[in-house]
Amino acid sequence: MMTGRWMTLRSWLLLAPLLAVMTFIIGWPLAKTIGVSFTDAKLLGGAVNWVGVDNFSRVLTSAAFYSVVWTTIKFVLVSVSAEFVIGLAAALLLDQQFVGRNLLRALMILPWALPTVVNATMWRLIYNPDFGAFNAMLTQLGLIDAYRSWLGEPSSALYAICLADVWKNFPLVTLIALAALQSVPRELRAAAVMDGAGPWSRFRAVVLPFLIGPLTVAIVLRIIEAFKVFDIIWVMTRGGPANSTKTVSMLVYEQAFAFQKAGLGGSVALVMVLVSSLLIAGYVGLLRRQGEFR
Repeated sequence: MMTGRWMTLRSWLLLAPLLAVMTFIIGWPLAKTIGVSFTDAKLLGGAVNWVGVDNFSRVLTSAAFYSVVWTTIKFVLVSVSAEFVIGLAAALLLDQQFVGRNLLRALMILPWALPTVVNATMWRLIYNPDFGAFNAMLTQLGLIDAYRSWLGEPSSALYAICLADVWKNFPLVTLIALAALQSVPRELRAAAVMDGAGPWSRFRAVVLPFLIGPLTVAIVLRIIEAFKVFDIIWVMTRGGPANSTKTVSMLVYEQAFAFQKAGLGGSVALVMVLVSSLLIAGYVGLLRRQGEFR
């Protein structure tokens, strides 16, 4: 019979190839980024000088940094909140019995399955100020008098991108919520109906307890992803107009690649890594509380 020590050793030996790959793919670039962030290194090479924490001081005292942080927070709040509401509503609808439900469930996955670049390009065409379908729809409904450049105005560009992001990602929340709804025992629902509970009472007392855990995990996952957003904004506006849609990820790209200040870009990236690590730690904590991660 194998001893506990041998079982532990065998487990680590089986994990060794994966750990080696992860160390090479994740650990090495992260270590290089940490090293570069304390220097004035340029992307194309040249003399490298140690600057200590000067890069971090410049980042944390820069008004531009806090501006993009606020833009990122707005994007996260608007997108994730809308995805939660729409995703939950869609899951409750798809949990009902009606003709064509299975087809609608299958179609629900399509926006989420689309590559982000394809989704962003499609929405750029929808928002086109000359022939876009979005302007045409609002004009025909009488909500606007003339076509607008939704991605060309600082007041509307970020929210237009949020709408495109919500359309792509709310199916993820729907799928997670729908899976949780399928786990609600039919006996509990039937008992609530027999007791005379109304729709809201049944949802609050019977359904909601089964949804809280999975929805919390879905929201945390979406917050982590939304905080790192880059591709959809880059394709749709490239951070404009007037930097109104520039996020933290775009600031990293701008400093490291556009301005070729690898050291400064690395320091911004490390700040992002720290925030993402805190979010991931919270996510793992939620899994531990639900007994799904040990």
